[in-house]
Amino acid sequence: MKTHLEAGAPRVFPPIVATHLVKLACELPETCGRSLSTWDCGELARALVRAGVTDSISASSVQRILASQKLRPWRVHHWLSAKVPRDDAFFATVQNICDLYTRPLGTHERVLCLDEKTSLQPRPRTSPNRPAKPGNVPVQVEHEYARKGALNLLAAFDTRTGQVTGILRRRKRQVEFIELLEEVDRQTPDSVTAIHLVCDNVSIHHGKLVQAWLRAHPRFHMHFTPVHCSWMNQVEQWFSILTRKRLRAPNFADVASLEAAVTRFIAEWNEIAKPFTWTAKSFAKVLDHHAAERRQAA
Repeated sequence: MKTHLEAGAPRVFPPIVATHLVKLACELPETCGRSLSTWDCGELARALVRAGVTDSISASSVQRILASQKLRPWRVHHWLSAKVPRDDAFFATVQNICDLYTRPLGTHERVLCLDEKTSLQPRPRTSPNRPAKPGNVPVQVEHEYARKGALNLLAAFDTRTGQVTGILRRRKRQVEFIELLEEVDRQTPDSVTAIHLVCDNVSIHHGKLVQAWLRAHPRFHMHFTPVHCSWMNQVEQWFSILTRKRLRAPNFADVASLEAAVTRFIAEWNEIAKPFTWTAKSFAKVLDHHAAERRQAA
């Protein structure tokens, strides 16, 4: 008859080993004298052996024990200690953005999300990109590239049509932002008397030059997203699409070629543009989360 180990069953460790392992996994490696960012199963196994907790233990055994505790210390999740309080003003700002995105608009209204995608580089390669081929051969991109300057894309995303207005410039200042506003102004019929602009809080969106321009164009109304809430700006969603579909493997001869390619992408997008679906439910999750935090702090 085969023994427990001969049958290939997992090795069974005494509870004290699991206790030490879980305690170790719940501490940062540096506090334990190890120069590691995070633990992995192999490092934890070696630490247990060095500490004399067990004579030997495999990485797979460590993973099995940690899995029983739903513990994965090698994972990293970024979080932010907000410098701006999640107070009544925060809730009012979020509710305002939610209202702009979800309520029916009058024929005299338009809601646009504006932002900048910076440092678009042409990165010309020494060889042209090679297309995919049968036999599981992917698109091939030459590793070596040169640097030929950079452009900034300033764009406005229409929340109800999905249409994009964009300009590419060498610099990103109030002057360039006003150029985008003027382009939006030219493209918007006079019958639209309220153009709502959703932006983040960077200085070029509310500097003196921009404020003067807005006073001269009273149909424009600025709405700022809360600090560290860029996900509320719908143009960020469109930027991710642009990156994935057009800028994933850049190989443009120069900035002029890059500008032409991005401009063409915008035109092709606008031919089939559709808005993103935003509902009050998405915002409700955020508001409920912070309401719970406020109740706990009270």
